[in-house]
Amino acid sequence: MFQAEMDRQPAVAGRFYPGSPSALAEEVATLLGERPGGRPTPEPPVPALGVLAPHAGYMYSGRVAGATYARVDVPERVIVLGPNHTGMGERVALWPGGGFLTPIGRVPADAELGRDLVASGLVAEDREAHLHEHSLEVQLPFLQLRRPEVSVAALCLGPLSYARCAELGAAVAAAARRHRALVVASSDMSHYLPASVARQKDERALERLLALDPEGLYAVVRREDISMCGFVPATVMLVAARELGAREAELVRYGNSAEASGDEESVVGYAGAVVH
Repeated sequence: MFQAEMDRQPAVAGRFYPGSPSALAEEVATLLGERPGGRPTPEPPVPALGVLAPHAGYMYSGRVAGATYARVDVPERVIVLGPNHTGMGERVALWPGGGFLTPIGRVPADAELGRDLVASGLVAEDREAHLHEHSLEVQLPFLQLRRPEVSVAALCLGPLSYARCAELGAAVAAAARRHRALVVASSDMSHYLPASVARQKDERALERLLALDPEGLYAVVRREDISMCGFVPATVMLVAARELGAREAELVRYGNSAEASGDEESVVGYAGAVVH
């Protein structure tokens, strides 16, 4: 049973993205290429099984996220997987009931998706993991503009073994199949390295992701100490996508924080990918 319903308040509005409803809607629309000055979408949106999108402040990773979401025909239901940066709460934590507030409006928590995930025995209802976590929150305005009636099941994931990722991925796939949901994994790539080094490391991780190889992605990140903060969500997403019949993945855009900061000696990498 869901806990008593409660809406989650924004934790990073006004810092990672604009706190004003009109300013946020304008910025996201521009990043999606829907406003003058925004980049045109090179190809029409397509149905997708999975998405990898970054979660830094929009001034740094927004162009990568915008290009990625512009490529996807977002359905009415989405399972969003993000890493737990705070270390608080359960290792596999579902926000229970209620919804998520952003300056643009409210995104309902999808009760049916949530019940299916909890019924797997792998997911715990837990608010603590979500209260201060930005990795899930920054995805919501993009989802809202792409599909205003969207509802989400949001899982905040701590450290997991590959075996646990595989089990969870199968459960996510079962829920996504039943409810025709998209699976979004929130992750940045390498952190605080020279741009050339970050790209080399990130290419090794992305090679496995684009090959639809979740075990290979998990292994290369661990073996080569690649600081991809959301590799667990990305692994779970890939397992789920394969269960759902994924045939290919495309890298929509890669970039890094130097595009905004100018500092190429210490960058964070960002990648956006879509699994078909």
